[in-house]
Amino acid sequence: MEHQSLFNLEAFNIKLDTEFLGRNFVYCEELDSTNDYLLGNEDFRENGTVVLAEFQTKGKGRHNHDWRSAKGQNLTFSVLLNENLEHFKINYLNLSAALSVGMALENLYQLKPEMKWPNDVLVEGKKIAGILCESLSAGNQITDLVIGIGINVNQTNFPGKYKIPPTSIRIEAKRKVSRERLLSEFLNIFEENIMQLIDSPKNILNNWRERCKMLGDKIWVKVHGSEELFGTFEDINEDGFMLLRVGNEIKKIFSGEIIKK
Repeated sequence: MEHQSLFNLEAFNIKLDTEFLGRNFVYCEELDSTNDYLLGNEDFRENGTVVLAEFQTKGKGRHNHDWRSAKGQNLTFSVLLNENLEHFKINYLNLSAALSVGMALENLYQLKPEMKWPNDVLVEGKKIAGILCESLSAGNQITDLVIGIGINVNQTNFPGKYKIPPTSIRIEAKRKVSRERLLSEFLNIFEENIMQLIDSPKNILNNWRERCKMLGDKIWVKVHGSEELFGTFEDINEDGFMLLRVGNEIKKIFSGEIIKK
C-alpha cells in the first residue's frame, strides 16, 4: 500500500498568494465534517478561514449524500466567509467555487473540466469535485457562509456504487499530484473570482457557462425532494438558477439535482 504523506503547510504557504483566503488555516487529521466544524466553532471566525481535514467521518454533499474520501489522498476542506456578504448572491459563490476548481485543474494539469449544475465538477463525464454551501443567519441576514469542497486528488480506487462514476486528478492526469500546490492555486483563483463577483458577476456566470457541456441537453431534474422534471437545460439566469424548458414553459429551478440525461 502506498504511503500517504501528511499535508505540508510550508509547501502550501509558499504558493499561497491571497489577501484573506487561507491566511487563517486550520489543519486537522480527522473531523466529522469540515463544514460542521466551521459553523459550530466560535474560535475560528476570521473571514477567509480554511479548515482542512485529512479524513472526514461524516463527509457530506448536497441532499445529505455521503462524500467518501480516502485518508491523506484528497482535499476535503471548508472556507468561511462572513464579511461583505450583502454584496453577493449566495448562489454566485457556489458557482464561483466550482468554476475556481475547474480553472485550477486547467492551469495545473491541462484537464478539461465540465461544470454540472449547481455544484459539481466533472472530467470526461466523471465526478472529480463537489461543493456544499451552508450558512448561518440572524433574522433575514446571512452572517456566516461556509463553502465545503471535496476534490479527488490522488485516490485511484473508489469502492461502492455511485450515480456518477468518480475519478481523480491522478487518474486523469496520469501522475501523482501535490495537494499543497492544488489548494494554494484554488484559493488564489477563488479569491480573484470573489472580487470579480462584486464588479462583474456576469463574467463569472459566462465563464461557468463556457464549461457547462449540459446546456441544451435533455435532462431529468429532481426538485422539491422527490418531484422529477424532464426538459431541456436552456441556460442559467442572472441569479445562477437553472432555466428548464418543459414543453412550452420555462421553469426556474432554484434548487435541484440533475439525475440523468
